[in-house]
Amino acid sequence: MDPPPVPSSKRTAGIVWLTVFIDLVGFSVIFPIFPAMLKWYLPREEAGSMLHVLIDRLMDVTQGANQEFLVAVLFGGILGSLYSFLQFFASPIWGRLSDKHGRRSVLMITTIGTAVSYLLWIFSGSFWVLVLSRVAAGIMAGNLSVATAAMADLTDTRSRSKGMAMIGVAFGLGFILGPAIGGIGSLVDLGVNPDSTATFGLTPFSFPALLAFLLATFNVVWVWRSFPETHPPESRETDPEKRRILFRLGSAIPDVRRALKVYFVFIFAFSGMEFSLTFLALERLQYEPHDMSLLFLFIGLVLSLTQGYAVRKYGHRFGERNFTTLGLLLTTISLFILAIAGTTGMFYLGLAFLGFGVGCASPSLSALVSLYAPSGKQGSELGAFRSTGALGRAIGPLFGATLFWWMGSEVAYWAGGGMLFVAALFSLLLPKPKLDS
Repeated sequence: MDPPPVPSSKRTAGIVWLTVFIDLVGFSVIFPIFPAMLKWYLPREEAGSMLHVLIDRLMDVTQGANQEFLVAVLFGGILGSLYSFLQFFASPIWGRLSDKHGRRSVLMITTIGTAVSYLLWIFSGSFWVLVLSRVAAGIMAGNLSVATAAMADLTDTRSRSKGMAMIGVAFGLGFILGPAIGGIGSLVDLGVNPDSTATFGLTPFSFPALLAFLLATFNVVWVWRSFPETHPPESRETDPEKRRILFRLGSAIPDVRRALKVYFVFIFAFSGMEFSLTFLALERLQYEPHDMSLLFLFIGLVLSLTQGYAVRKYGHRFGERNFTTLGLLLTTISLFILAIAGTTGMFYLGLAFLGFGVGCASPSLSALVSLYAPSGKQGSELGAFRSTGALGRAIGPLFGATLFWWMGSEVAYWAGGGMLFVAALFSLLLPKPKLDS
């Protein structure tokens, strides 16, 4: 497929931005409806089905008056981890393929695949179809590494933090719209009788899936019509031995390896608590799905303002490493506040620190990895970065859900904050990147 004429870098960056935004919508749209999904699917699945076997196993390991609530927490952790496990395996593969064959062709494949995954979700009246849609979405979401590498192609070392801040804004706004679509969209009935089985595979969650599908389809058309190749053949990997390697964990670059360790601890601790926020709000404040959407709306707004203003304007001046440490310390404080929050005011104070902290740390770490890596390896090194984050997101929710179930929400959030403080200490050892003169 021949690329279109090269437009301005701003327009190309806009396409990259939308791709990341759509991926985050797909990841977060399901957050507010985790508890409601289990209640809807379980009575409609036959005994011995995949879902019943899973819930029976979870029932065996949970006891007490809050058994149903704790099973829902563990169920959400497992379903959330499935998406990220697949993203973990896919990110370095898509990144390496984009280094070899260019960003455009890989983005076309993955954006089409993302739209198909949402189409499956619309008609997921059976639980196995829902699982299949999440499998497809997780694999295709590995294109975050390609989108981030394309942004690196469009920026020099001195403007890299600004480019990664744009990616961060896409994360933040996707984090706003995704839960909003899930929470508010679940209130829209597409003609499904809640007391009967699904008609034509439609469910109470089909409308959020339809909105996500329309966004993904728009992204496919925009990439096809307007996205140029940002990684020309002369910049691609030429070593035949290295070209054959598609999947590789970690990095051969020492500075990148150090940053990946910090990022893994950060995402592992943060995602475990991020996933359980809906259950914490349900436990402490008795929130309903539409209340959950407002919660994520607030976090996303703080994230977007932080990344769109503070990191873009002061990221290079203050230093990517310093912004990373600051962000990790603020996120630590946020989890400590949430551990003891018993009122709406305290809860939102913790969320404000959370949004500002993650908004500082996440784009700064991706900028550091990009600056540590040579231009010909942006896709593979940023693929390793995204894969590391996906691994943290895959096992973090399982850890958070288990700790929430075993020790209670307060201990879980204190533990998450403690791990983030360790990550902040490790970030002090990261070297300053070398910049273009």
